[in-house]
Amino acid sequence: MPLSLTLATAVLLTIIGFSAAFMKARTVGATGDGRTLHSLPKYHGYLLALTILTPCVVVILLWLALEPVVLDRIILANLPETLKEASAGRLGLLIGQVRQVAAGVTFGEPDPAVFIAAETFQTAANVSRWLLLAVVVAIALIASGVVVPRIDLRFRARNTAERIIKYILIFCATISILVTLGILFSLLFEGLRFFAVVSPLEFFFGINWDPQIAIRPDQVGSTGAFGAVPIFAGTLIIALTAMVVALPVGLFSAIYMAEFASQPMRTVVKPLIEVLAGIPTIVYGFFAVLVVSPAIRGFGSDIGIPVSPTAAIVPGLVMGVMIIPFISSLADDAISAVPRAMRDGSLGLGATRGETITKVILPSALPGIVGGVLLATSRAIGETMIVVMAAGLTANLTANPLEGVTTVTVQIVALLTGDTSFDSPKTLAAFGLGLTLFLMTLMLNLVAIQIVRKYREQYD
Repeated sequence: MPLSLTLATAVLLTIIGFSAAFMKARTVGATGDGRTLHSLPKYHGYLLALTILTPCVVVILLWLALEPVVLDRIILANLPETLKEASAGRLGLLIGQVRQVAAGVTFGEPDPAVFIAAETFQTAANVSRWLLLAVVVAIALIASGVVVPRIDLRFRARNTAERIIKYILIFCATISILVTLGILFSLLFEGLRFFAVVSPLEFFFGINWDPQIAIRPDQVGSTGAFGAVPIFAGTLIIALTAMVVALPVGLFSAIYMAEFASQPMRTVVKPLIEVLAGIPTIVYGFFAVLVVSPAIRGFGSDIGIPVSPTAAIVPGLVMGVMIIPFISSLADDAISAVPRAMRDGSLGLGATRGETITKVILPSALPGIVGGVLLATSRAIGETMIVVMAAGLTANLTANPLEGVTTVTVQIVALLTGDTSFDSPKTLAAFGLGLTLFLMTLMLNLVAIQIVRKYREQYD
């Protein structure tokens, strides 16, 4: 039985529960001898809907998490004793083969015991899904049996429903925090393993980047070089190039749309600018490789300046175009949020429109503008596909944007491409780079928070 049927049943029972509670609350309110309901009928419906849907979702998620473990045990229980004595890797392959046979996919001539285990697995999987459906229906019936009889004039359905929603919101916020901590600790754990092998001094201050994996013990240069300064320098050059493009264009376009553009013009121009944020980054990568790079190399050849095919200016310019909407949209919202009284007061005191914008509006909107700039900067530093396609793989310590450079994200992709195991300095170096990149973006966010707090206290 497909899982979609169980999900559809849970949604249908939720809708039916809402309708039943709503209708009963209206009936109780209509026959209340002049007294009114404590909560509107819709809150009674919300309460029953939440009481049905919330435990159903929890049960379905837990069921789907535990079901594979139980089914694997059933598969192992139905294998012959000779196969059960195989190694853990062999047992894993047998379980996968049984699942494939149950799904109708076979390669070669599987063991007859595999077909028997596949039939048992298919039966157990069907029983599991029917049991899940029965549990969902039982939850709906129990919830209805608890909530519906309590519906009366004094029942505080609104308070109970809001309390449930508050707990759901707390749970969602907790999940987001735990995910962030999980990302941090995973990077921290593997990063510390890397720094236990490679000195942090070499990593943060070395200027040679050539990670290697030893093929034999006496291999020359098998330890590699892990000086990451050229990588971080390349990342900063590309990010700064992108900000040189995006900051003035995004900020000036926001000022124009908020202060000068008519409403019809704003209605047309703002969505067109924001379309840039919806274009896949790999499309920007193709644009950089096929259009921008040849154009810059051709222009450099015409004026006698050599330009590398992987010049930092290429991904920087394209990335700058990509992050224009981040600055423009957030700056536009911040400028539009400045109270009209501040504009009128400045103009009434004799200031010109330009002086009002530069000395009143922009300082007042500075927290929002700084937030947009820092968000765009973090996006530029962490961008992957554009720099993978347009930047180079060779670490080059240079400040010339016309020379080829590599970035942190390019090196992470290169180090982790293919079948890799995290047992060598080369693969662990990706986590050292990732941890450093995470801390860099964290510092940018902390700086943004401090700037926002400072100017918010000044202009509130």
